[in-house]
Amino acid sequence: QVQLVESGGGLVQAGGSLRLSCAASGRTFSFAAVGWFRQAPGKEREIVAAISRSGVDTYYADSVKGRFTISRDNAKNTVYLQMNSLKPEDTAVYYCAAGRTGRLLVATNDYNYWGQGTQVTVSS
Repeated sequence: QVQLVESGGGLVQAGGSLRLSCAASGRTFSFAAVGWFRQAPGKEREIVAAISRSGVDTYYADSVKGRFTISRDNAKNTVYLQMNSLKPEDTAVYYCAAGRTGRLLVATNDYNYWGQGTQVTVSS
């Protein structure tokens, strides 16, 4: 019942910034937790950040702490991932996902709805 569309990816130089957006539609999105994941070629999909329905609780992978910020605007049905100080190792396809509860979710299997992904490429 939730549809997600990512946008904002692209090619940037190391040290640059990008802001990813996840636009959602559906009757339960405003009440759901959301996460950002990424998958690089030959690598497992990994969680990057997550946020509870209220926005009060957040989670960040150690590799992005201090550089990435997850936020949400429930009035706009949109979740954002602000990515600063980008590194080549951040290169991946980034996905947003939504669960069915408002609690903070960090496991891939906790999420029920997934977007198609947006490519982020960081050159050195």
